[in-house]
Parts: sequence; C-alpha cells; structure tokens
Amino acid sequence: MTTALPLLTGVPSADSPYRSYVYAYPHKTAYRRLPDRPALRDLWAGEPQHALSLYLHIPFCEVRCGFCNLFTRIGSPEGLTTAYLDALERQADAVRGALDEDARFALAAFGGGTPTYLSAAELERLCDIAEQRMGADLRAVPLSVEASPDTATADRLEVLAARGTTRLSLGVQSFLDEEAKSAVRPQKRAAVEAALGRIRAAGFPVLNIDLIYGIEGQTPASWLRSLDAALAWQPEELYLYPLYVRPLTGLGRRAGEHGSRAWDEQRLTLYRTGRDHLLGQGYQQVSMRMFRRAGSPQAGTDEYSCQSDGMVGLGCGSRSYTAGLHYSFDYAVDATQVRSIIDDYVSTTDFGHAEYGHRMDGGEARRRHLVQSLLQAEGLDLTDYRRRFGTAVTDDFAAELAALRAAGRLADAPGRLRLTPEGLAHSDAVGPDLFSPAVRDLMAAYEAK
Repeated sequence: MTTALPLLTGVPSADSPYRSYVYAYPHKTAYRRLPDRPALRDLWAGEPQHALSLYLHIPFCEVRCGFCNLFTRIGSPEGLTTAYLDALERQADAVRGALDEDARFALAAFGGGTPTYLSAAELERLCDIAEQRMGADLRAVPLSVEASPDTATADRLEVLAARGTTRLSLGVQSFLDEEAKSAVRPQKRAAVEAALGRIRAAGFPVLNIDLIYGIEGQTPASWLRSLDAALAWQPEELYLYPLYVRPLTGLGRRAGEHGSRAWDEQRLTLYRTGRDHLLGQGYQQVSMRMFRRAGSPQAGTDEYSCQSDGMVGLGCGSRSYTAGLHYSFDYAVDATQVRSIIDDYVSTTDFGHAEYGHRMDGGEARRRHLVQSLLQAEGLDLTDYRRRFGTAVTDDFAAELAALRAAGRLADAPGRLRLTPEGLAHSDAVGPDLFSPAVRDLMAAYEAK
C-alpha cells in the first residue's frame, strides 16, 4: 500500500503528469487588453446563435479553501451583492442587445465562486436575469449550479429546484474531517451529509459530488473511504480532481518549494485507485475527472457542442466565445486584485464592448477543437473535424499526434482518435503539450509578472 507523502509544491517539471487543468483553450492568462475594444454587436454579427451556452458568474465564497486559485473573494461588504446583481443586469441588457432577436440558449450554468453564497431572494433575482433579461428558458434547458455544503440551505435549494435546476454540483473534496483540514477547508462531515440530504430531498435530477485526491495525509485506503461515503448517496456524477498547489493560494503560501515527482506518483496511484473503483461500481468515465453513473440522466445536451458553439458569459469572472474572439474581463488570483476587479465591474456602465481577450485564427480554432475533443474519453471524430475545417487532423497536427503515439497515450479507433487509459490519466500533461507556442508564450509572460 502506498503511504501518505508530505505535500510538495513548486513549478511542475516538464515530465509531470500534473502541469495544468485544461478546462478551456486558451487559458485566461493568454488574454490581453483589447486596445480597440470591439463592440459586442460587431463580434456577434453573423455568429451561429441557435444553441448558445449561458454562464453567470458569482465571485463570492464564504471561505477560501487552501488549494483554491479561482477568481473569487471571501465575503462581501454590505450592499456589494446587490450592486453586483445590478451590474449583472446592466451587462445582460447590453449583451442581449448585441445578439440576434432569435438567439437561443441550449444550456445554462451558474458558477463561481459559490453561486449559493447569494441569499434565496438573490438567487431568484439571478434566475430572473437569465430568463427575463437574457431570454433563457431555465425550465426547458439543462441548468447546472455549483454549491458548497454550508450554503446549500433548504430555502436556496427550494428556489433553484423551482426555477428548473437539473444539476446541483456540491464541492465536498473529502468526507474525512482530517483531510478537509489538511486542505484548509473548514468543514465537518456531519455538515456535508446534512447538505446532501437536503439536496436529495429537493429532487434535482443530477447530483454531482466533487472530490480531491493528493491531500496531505491521504492514502489509498482513506481515499476509498471518502469515495464510498460519496457513493452511498448514489450521485449521478462524480468529479475526481487532483490537488494542485499554486502560488497565491493558502497551501501555496505555507508549503515549501520542493520537487514533486513523489507527489506526482502518489496522485497517479490515487487516480487509478479511484478510477478503477468507480468503473467497478457501474460508472462510466467521461474524462480524466468526470464519471457518470450508467443509466443516469445527462446534465448536458447533445444540441450544444463546446468545440464549436458560442458561449455568453455574464459576470466579472466569466468568459465569452465567438468564432474569432474569446473575451472576458481582467483576471487575477491575488485577493487584493480580485477585489479591485469586482469593484471596477460593479461601477461599470458601458458593457457593450469586449475589454480583454484572445483572437482565434484558423489554426487556434483547430487546436482548440483538438484539445477539447481529445481530452474527452470518446475522443475526436475524424469526419466531424474534416467537415468543419476542410482538412484532416492527422495532417494538421502530425507531429503532436506522433509524439502522443510514441508515448503510448494515443489509440486509433474506427473513425476516431482517442487517448489510451494512461493517456487520459496524463490529461493534464497532454493538454498543455498541445498548446500553440504563441499561447504558451503569453501564459508564461503573465505568470512572470
């Protein structure tokens, strides 16, 4: 049995399997201020708008976990959440005015931060913004909402269930109190179990539980205990996240700067333990992180494709995607800078222009499609790629794909390219290896600031 290892941090080595979680391409650290401040109406003109994704970002949490490097602030001075929702309404009016009259949303999500930091009345207002200002029918499309145990109160959950939430994602990270403490996450298992009881009672079709592996003191045995505690609730989805320790986070500040090869091996062992356990319990692997119980309703929709369809983001931590530009507001992790960005957002009156972003040429669009398809267990559809771009992915990325094959991380299937099981295990290295040199340089320059 693998023993627990001390927490090791620092810049991941070039051969580390844990270099970066690629949830979007390119990352916001590749965005820069747009000197021409393009008008949203011009950006969206001619864009397909029949199956958009709508994302509303709430940048508040009751506490900041030791591993968190998200764009969020802890607590809010009197009146700040009201002012934030006021700004969200102004932004929604400007954005909806830039879209076609018949623009339609295929799915919606509230993220953060912690959306359930808002009160029940504020959550009602948030839903009104999505429906009345943006024209999204929340009861007719999949709606995903993130929550924490302490904020998953009965009155908040009642609002979300009544307004059509189909997926409630609860950040648990560990069911063991000692592990939660090691991750600088002040929670008790009793509170987690009580929150899960309230969530199940509210009747959401899909419950997702987030868990983290690689916590200091965690062993395969303790990891399995945490997994089994989650499985007792029969969640439709489970996300298994490797712990990252980044600069400007609580764990990053208190931990030493050491090499991390042994910690990498520990996390790989725990990943394989968790993966095999869930597969044995009837779950299907969707990506390195995501597992779905066989036969469970899907929270997403087959109508929306993250590789090609547009996304409309509202809130200062959101991002939006058009074919030619990915754009957002300024980005930070440092608490002082985050507060400043939020203050700027709530005082903004002109939301009709893009302020920060990354322009997407044909090569970057192809690369994004490759990254976001290949990191899913189902892989990349060769015919779909050729239909969209008019070229073969095997020609466009011959060197990159050859390197993956040589490393034993790429498998050919009829009409598809898929990562091997070990390729999926190394998704956080595969993804960054596929970034363009230009994006890598932009990200490195941001990190060096």
